[in-house]
Amino acid sequence: MENRGVPPGPYRATKLWNEVTTSFRVGMPLRKHRQHFKKYGSCFTAVEAVDWLYDLLRNNSNFGPEVTRQQTIQLLRKFLKNHVIEDIKGRWGSENLDDNNQLFRFPATSPLKTLPRRHPELRNVNLENFSKDKDVFKLRNLTRRTPKNHGLHSSKENTEEIKYEIMDDAEENSFDNKEIRQEDVEEVWRYIILVYLQTILGVSSIEEVINPRQVIPQYIMYNMTNTSKHGVVVLQDKSDDLPHWVLSAMKCLANWPRNNDMNNPTYIGFERDVFRTIADYFLELPEPLLTFEYYELFVNILGLLQPHLERVAIDALQLCCLLLPPANRRKLQLLMRMISRMSQNVDMPKLHDAMGTRSLMIHTFSRCVLCCAEEVDLDELLAARLVSFLMDHHQEILQVPTYLQTAVEKHLNYLRKGHIKIPGDGLIAPLPTYSYCEQISAEEFDEQKISTSQAAIAELLENIIKNKSLPLKEKRKKLKQFQKEYPLIYQQRFPTTESEAALFGDKPTIKQPMLILRKPKFRNLRY
Repeated sequence: MENRGVPPGPYRATKLWNEVTTSFRVGMPLRKHRQHFKKYGSCFTAVEAVDWLYDLLRNNSNFGPEVTRQQTIQLLRKFLKNHVIEDIKGRWGSENLDDNNQLFRFPATSPLKTLPRRHPELRNVNLENFSKDKDVFKLRNLTRRTPKNHGLHSSKENTEEIKYEIMDDAEENSFDNKEIRQEDVEEVWRYIILVYLQTILGVSSIEEVINPRQVIPQYIMYNMTNTSKHGVVVLQDKSDDLPHWVLSAMKCLANWPRNNDMNNPTYIGFERDVFRTIADYFLELPEPLLTFEYYELFVNILGLLQPHLERVAIDALQLCCLLLPPANRRKLQLLMRMISRMSQNVDMPKLHDAMGTRSLMIHTFSRCVLCCAEEVDLDELLAARLVSFLMDHHQEILQVPTYLQTAVEKHLNYLRKGHIKIPGDGLIAPLPTYSYCEQISAEEFDEQKISTSQAAIAELLENIIKNKSLPLKEKRKKLKQFQKEYPLIYQQRFPTTESEAALFGDKPTIKQPMLILRKPKFRNLRY
């Protein structure tokens, strides 16, 4: 399968489904099989399909090496349910597929899903219209969502509205500072975080990945300011916090065995029961920690999860996790800290008979972190990919970005002084810049591969030549060997015998013939 990434945009999960199913239909080998004394052409066994698809998913940057064979079987069952494949008798619609020699084939119908059309109202949202008016700075009052009470208690200064008047140019210059309302401060937070997110993801419009109306500034402000010394969100309303018994259980496993309360029973299998208790709590939450609303946003970021775009993914996830309700962000922080420590703890007892600790953590909690409100066929694979990345980078992703606070304060300062803030005028703190790889053709790749290899070999030759610690005899021996293995590169370096002799500081010798034949002198016979 060509390892190409689906670019950020709406309905990315559906686009990924279409890419995987198309690659499977095109690349899956078909051959003749015999079953029950009959021959069937152009088909494959379930085992062959699992082997091929498992290798495809693990080598695809959208899913990665964390994909398990069981997840591959689950995806093939969804293929059968959605008529991507059918059994040899044309039956489909169920998930009756196991890792065995049952025969399947491709139907004549197309497995591609159609992309739904977005509401026309959502296509008109643009940051340029979102941020400024024609004459004076005026934040656009978008339709607001009323945030749920997730432990947000603002101080009196934050809730008190201050009188704010829009002045013309003459009045603007007569005052050093303007007074701004709390709602305008919130709009600045919304605008700044969306500007940074659009820049980091490199999209032409932020609406490609998120509707700005979904962003609740109060959540961002709370997540930025109400944290412990370790950066974990502190909830003022404890009713939204994790129950005490869950926190105790998570602390027990995160610090196993040194923080295990010896007053608790430590029977055989005790740690498995504690883990099951934690898992049951998170599995019974009414929605995933990243919320149903932000499913498309995080699925879009999953397409940046490639080695050369790792920094981009970390920065984008750092901003997106600030959008979460504070209670969800706190649960996510504590969960990631626990499963990361458990995965790295060599003293942690085996929690599953067939799976390692890391695989078990990903398999158990992936759908607690990310899933769609409606059933999506690639949910499990996408969620597993994201949880794996969060485990490895949770300290960076879930910390508070100080540059965001600086940018907002600078923006508000210019607003108070009457300056008009527009994107790109240099008033915001410098945005991070990223370089992206440009796709090339297969021919160009082969040419670059050859030229790069030859350059490395030529460099090796230079190292042999310039190595002063190498004895002269050994150097001659290595050069002779190099000349035998790479004659063309050697000839380019030493085009003549004289250039080769100059390396050793001696002159080329002309070998005398081994047998010298003297010409006989013929004498005149006459005396």
